[in-house]
Amino acid sequence: MPHFIAEYTDNIEQQADLPGLFEKVHASLGDSGVFPLGGIRSRGVRLDTWRMADGKHDYAFVHMTLKVGHGRDLATRQQVAERLFAVITQHFDELQAQRLLALSFEMIELHEQLNFKQNNVHAFLNAQVG
Repeated sequence: MPHFIAEYTDNIEQQADLPGLFEKVHASLGDSGVFPLGGIRSRGVRLDTWRMADGKHDYAFVHMTLKVGHGRDLATRQQVAERLFAVITQHFDELQAQRLLALSFEMIELHEQLNFKQNNVHAFLNAQVG
């Protein structure tokens, strides 16, 4: 964990450069020292059916969520979230200067007992180092 999810309107698919965003997100989260690299995942969810505001203009939005496992204090989570939102806003600066674009981001801490995982990627990455 963490999982980064970007829900985006279909009218910005080409301009949003989600692979570039995901690269920056992984670098930021990996460099934070808070999360193991093997647990970081990103995905984009294209929204084909949506409406924004009055529906009269070429609006667009990206809503992003970072789901993290339980156990980090609020100060740590806030620091990571603020740093990541700075990465996000910088990534979209140029596009937002060109069009109507709303960005939103939230971090969600998953419930300690109701979050189940099985992952062999950590062991694989550790073996690559040795």
